[in-house]
Order: sequence, then structure tokens, then C-alpha cells
Amino acid sequence: MDFTGSSGGGSDHRQIEESKPLLGEMSATEGSKMGAARCRRPLLHCNGMRYKLLQEGDIQVCVIRHPRTFLSKILTSKFLRRWEPHHVTLADNSLASATAWGACVPQSLTLLAGSTAGTVCVSSKPTGYMENSISYSAIEDVQLLSWENAPKYCLQLTIPGGTVLLQAANSYLRDQWFHSLQWKKKIYKYKKVLSNPSRWEVVLKEIRTLVDMALNSPLQDDSIHQAPLEIVSKLLSENTNLTTQDHESIIVAIAPLLENNHPPPDLCEFFCKHCRERPRSMVVIEVFTPVVQRILKHNMDFGKCPRLRLFTQEYILALNELNAGMEVVKKFIHSMHGPTGQCPHPRVLPNLVAVCLAAIYSCYEEFINSRDNSPSLKEIRNGCQQQCDRKPNLPLRLLHTSPDLVSQEATLSESRLKSVIVTSNEIHVEVERNNTANQKMTANVGNDSEPNLIDCLMVSPTCSTMSIELSAQADRILGCYVEILKMLSDYDDWRPALASLLQPIPFPKEALAHEKFTKELKYVIQRFAEDPRQEVHSCLLSVRAGKDGWFQLYSPGGVACDDDGELFASMVHILMGSCYKTKKFLLSLAENKLGPCMLLALRGNQTMVEILCLMLEYNIIDNNDTQLQIISTLESTDVGKRMYEQLCDRQRELKELQRKGGPTRLTLPSKSTDADLARLLSSGSFGNLENLSLAFTNVTSACAEHLIKLPSLKQLNLWSTQFGDAGLRLLSEHLTMLQVLNLCETPVTDAGLLALSSMKSLCSLNMNSTKLSADTYEDLKAKLPNLKEVDVRYTEAW
Repeated sequence: MDFTGSSGGGSDHRQIEESKPLLGEMSATEGSKMGAARCRRPLLHCNGMRYKLLQEGDIQVCVIRHPRTFLSKILTSKFLRRWEPHHVTLADNSLASATAWGACVPQSLTLLAGSTAGTVCVSSKPTGYMENSISYSAIEDVQLLSWENAPKYCLQLTIPGGTVLLQAANSYLRDQWFHSLQWKKKIYKYKKVLSNPSRWEVVLKEIRTLVDMALNSPLQDDSIHQAPLEIVSKLLSENTNLTTQDHESIIVAIAPLLENNHPPPDLCEFFCKHCRERPRSMVVIEVFTPVVQRILKHNMDFGKCPRLRLFTQEYILALNELNAGMEVVKKFIHSMHGPTGQCPHPRVLPNLVAVCLAAIYSCYEEFINSRDNSPSLKEIRNGCQQQCDRKPNLPLRLLHTSPDLVSQEATLSESRLKSVIVTSNEIHVEVERNNTANQKMTANVGNDSEPNLIDCLMVSPTCSTMSIELSAQADRILGCYVEILKMLSDYDDWRPALASLLQPIPFPKEALAHEKFTKELKYVIQRFAEDPRQEVHSCLLSVRAGKDGWFQLYSPGGVACDDDGELFASMVHILMGSCYKTKKFLLSLAENKLGPCMLLALRGNQTMVEILCLMLEYNIIDNNDTQLQIISTLESTDVGKRMYEQLCDRQRELKELQRKGGPTRLTLPSKSTDADLARLLSSGSFGNLENLSLAFTNVTSACAEHLIKLPSLKQLNLWSTQFGDAGLRLLSEHLTMLQVLNLCETPVTDAGLLALSSMKSLCSLNMNSTKLSADTYEDLKAKLPNLKEVDVRYTEAW
């Protein structure tokens, strides 16, 4: 089996080295049949033309009855024949007309070549030659008209007692009607033959003939290949007593049709069963591989085709059952990505992720279904059982906490929550928590609404024990698909899209409470945290306010945190490096993670030392005792002591910089850099500086750290600089009194411009030649009431 081919290359798939022992499972006869099936390929019609299958159309009709008397012979002569225009429908079992002759109205149907203008009317009941529909079983033969001096572009349908002539407008339409009629007639015949099978060797022969007919048909239509698959699908669903050998023979017979067509839903169900019962079958490797590759490359929505997703899921599990196990799955994933650094198929990753999510969900499905019989996460957290009806089939023991432990003074007291035991058929959950109650938690105790997902799971890692035991089968499925997510995260080009797909946490809360799952998924989160691209590691945060993300789940205190904060420190480091050095980010850390930050800083973690210094520098901490504790923490390590001394020096320089005095206007020479600006601002006092022009210099967003220290700044000119979105975010948090801002010809985008909505004092804003969008412009106008002068020329909003 070679997974380097495309989805259409089923004939190029060979057994990989690890799976060679499987060759013994297939007899020589099976191998020859499989090879013969792969050799059957679609052939073009002899004249090279391709046609679309007709379902209905307009055509001239003439019926000739077999002459029985001399008079009837005269009436059927070519000089006395009468042609009628009909709108003919090719139904599943007959040829029928929707045209009525009688009460005449001006002809509305387009008459074909060779016809004369006339009058027809369309009614629900046809009349004339086609008053009665013609069953396909009654058509003895269909052929092109070959009489001497026969009318042009005619077909001859031989029926009992006569002949039906059909005249088209040209030779192409004639051939299209000819091939469509032949196809409908043969499909009707195969449906009848295969609906009542007698001997399976005959059935198998008929299936092969049907497949060959579909492959060699000049009709080019999706239904041409789908019709045989649906016939076989119905055959298999109605005959459940077939042997495994019969199953494999039928699958091999229809294999050529599967290379370029999705199997219908019932056939997918049959394939799933085969994957479960015979995962080591050569059919799985040789036939199913190109089918699954095609599904992953071309499927647009598994929601509309859930059985395609289920079939793909079972196929991957079958690969995992081979001798090489996950190595085979890894080679399959690599074949889907391709040998280059960029996957050429945009649908592969979303489809693989959808399969993984569905498979992981199925591992916890039984417990999810019994969720009404288990305590909610809110109950587990608060230690009290909500009043609701519960089914008695599952044992549940849930003890209340003492009410006097939950009070407004519980900030420093400990509330010991008793053990909660929930049992289902395959999952056993034991939760024992000791948590420090605080005022925020106390406020939530009386709240009837279900708390946010991650908030429910926030517990102290040193005093929480949580274990979930899955069945052996569910455990294998979970291990396989979490491993696939880890594989996907290893591809650089897939990582941004994967992070985006996993940003709104898509897993059930039972999975997030499962220690094995979160421990295995930690590798994926670590890959996100190590990626320097902002589009990747920004997905660690929540998708919107009020919804926590992976950052909270894997932070100290989160149920997924199984280390001393190393991953947390790594996430903070990458986020700080991507200009998340903002008050909002620091405030969230100070409110929720100050303890872990101080603990890691005490252990010498440089990122956390920097975080604590920034909290002091930006006056994030108001409480004096907390400030003193942070200072003591910083002075307890060498790196902390050094960085705190640097902070004190900066604070002294800041006081000197902000001391009243100095110029009110300042313009830097062109080609000045960030270092030049920093050197200039450190040379004296600039407490009076109101107007600063950095136009046509080489400053970047890095200079924002110096600009925010100018307390009186009201006008800032950044025309034709490299000042970007990160700098704008920082300015918007600190320079709230800024009135005039020139961003002309800077690389700012909507991501940074939206942050300006907090600068309510802005009255003049130049965004000429930036990447401003019309929507962002409208948003800024609505949120900046004092804005009077705006320049949006050469932007999308212009």
C-alpha cells in the first residue's frame, strides 16, 4: 500500500512494507479479480463524443403499426405518415409524453428540425401517439434508423405490434436520445434482475457487466456512475446473509466506479461494517484507500453526508489495526498532505479535523447521553446537587457542603468538597476537590445559570484528582484520533487553520475532564505556543470575551494543567512577544493568575519576572501589600533583582522625562530610528511636549513603549513610517488624550485601527493609503464622537 498517490490512482496502491504479511489473506483468485477490476477503466465512445443524460426533451414522434390489411399498409406508407411534436420524459421505468392533442392553442413548445408549425396544448393527460406511456420492458430494440431514404436524424424503437420513430433536430441530439434511451432501458433491466437474485455467481457477473457499461458509456453525467452504485447498495441492504467472500467480490467488482465517485449512504454503511469486521482485508487497503482520499479532498460538508465521515473514521481505525499501527496512519496522513511544504487540497485539513472531532466525541457518547443522570460541572464545583429529576439506574452520591463555609468572609477559608461518584456502563468518574472559596465563587453559588465551561473546570492542581476510565475500544479510538491531531499540528502550513478550528473549544466537557485526553492533547497546544506566527498562537486565547480558551485550560489552576506551569510560561512568553504587552492582558493575569506568576518568578522563570515588572511599571496592582509581595518575589532571585533594578532606573528616568519643562513641539530628522528616539527622550525633560512629528523616519511599533510615557502628547505624526498594528494597540491604552493622529502611508490594518475606538479625544485622523476597510471606518465613526477631520483617500472606505 503506497499512500503517495492521488485519490484517483487506486491502481497504483501497493502494500507497504509493514503490511506484507497481509498478502496471505487474499487468494490468487481474489488477487486476479482485483487486478481485473482495476484494469476496467472508462473508455470514450467510438466517435469521441460525450453526452449528458437526457431526462426530458422535445422530439417528433411517429408510430407505425404493423400492416395487417392492404388498407393499413397504404396508411403506413411514408407518404401518408403523420408526425406529432411531443415533450417526452424518460422516467425510471417508461417513456411518457406530457403533450396533449385536441383543443388547439398556438404551439408553445419548440418544434425540432423537420417539423412544421402547428398547434398543440399541454395538459395533465397526454393524447395522440403517446397517449399511453411505453414501458422500457416493452421496447425490444433501440437503433438508429437505417431505412433507404429514411427521414434524417431518426431513432427506431421496436415495440410489440409496431415501431416508434423519434426524429431529433440534428445528429448530436439524435445520438443523445439514442444513448439516453439505451441507458435507461439497461438500468431498468438490471434493477429487475438484481432485485430478485437467485445464484450469486450470476449476480456477480451481472454487476461486473453493469460496471463495465457505466465505465464505457458515452454519457457524461454523475448519475451514470451513481445509478450502479445505488443498485448494488440496495442489493446488499436487502441480502444480509451474504458471506464475507461475497462481500469482497462485490466490492472489488464496483471498485472502478468508486475511484471518481462518492459511495451512496447505504453503501457507506456496508463499507463501515466491512472495516470493523475485516480491518486486515486487502479490500480495505486496495479499494477503500482511493475512495477515502477522494472523500477527504473533495467533500464540502460532512453535515450533509454524515456516513461519508463515518466511513472515513472506520477506515482510519482499520489502518490502525494493521501490523504497523500508527505508522500506517501516519503515512496515510502524509499522503493526504503531499510531499511539498504546502498541501494542494484545501479541504483535506477541515475534513480530517471533522473526522477526529466526531471520533473523539463518540468515545464519550454514552456518558454524554446519560448526562441527565450525572452531576453538572456546576454541581461538582459548588458541592451541591441541583433539584432535578434523575433516573434511578445510575448510582449517585453527592454530599452538600456546610452552609457556613460559604460566606462573604470566605476569601481565605478553605471549603472541602466531598467526593462525587458517577457510574455509567463504560465510564467511571471519581472527583475529589479541595478548593479555596473566594468572593467570586460565592457570588456564583446562588446563580442558577450554568457557569462558563472552563470556569467550571478551574481547580487547584495540587489538590484535585480526577480520573475517567473508558472501555478498551473507546480508549483505542481516543488514542488513534488524538494522535492524528498531533500529526496535523506538526505540519507548518496546516497549523494556522488547525489552531483556528480548535479555538472555540470543540470537545465535550467530559473529554476536558479526562486526564488522559488533556495530557495527550497538550502536545498540540504546545505546538501552538511554540509557533511564532500570531495567527497561530493567538488562538490560545478565547474567541471572544466571556469564553475561555486553551490558555485558561492549561494554566495553573486549570484542570488540564499537569505540570508546574512550564506550558503556561511558554504561552505567556509567546503572547508577550506578539505585542500582547497590554494593560488588558496584564490585568487578566493579575486578576486570575497572579499566584502562579509569582510562583514561577520565584523559581527564576524570566518571562514571569518580566510580567511582574510590567505590572509594577504600568500600575496594574493597586494593593500596597500585593506590590510589596511582588517586589519581595523579584528580589529573591538574581534575574528578578536585576530586572527590578532596571525598572527602578526606568522609573527615575520616567520621572525626569515627565518633569514639567522642555519643548512643546519636536520633529525628528528623516531616517531616524527607534534607538534615536529613545536616546533623544532620555536626554532631558519632555513633560510639556504636545506635538511630536516622526514623519518619514524609520521608527516602528517598538517606539510605542517610549511614546506612551509622554503625558502631555496631543498631536502625533507618523506619516510614512513602519509603525504598525501592535503599536496602535499600545497607544490606544495609554494616550487616551491624543487629539490628532496621522497614519498616512503606514502598514496599519483593521486589526490595529479598531483599537483607536477607545481614544475618545481624537478629533483629527489621517488614514490615507492604509489598509482601512469600509466596515472599520463606519465603526470608528460611530465610536469616536469628537472626530471631525478624517482622511480615508486611497483606501477601501474612500
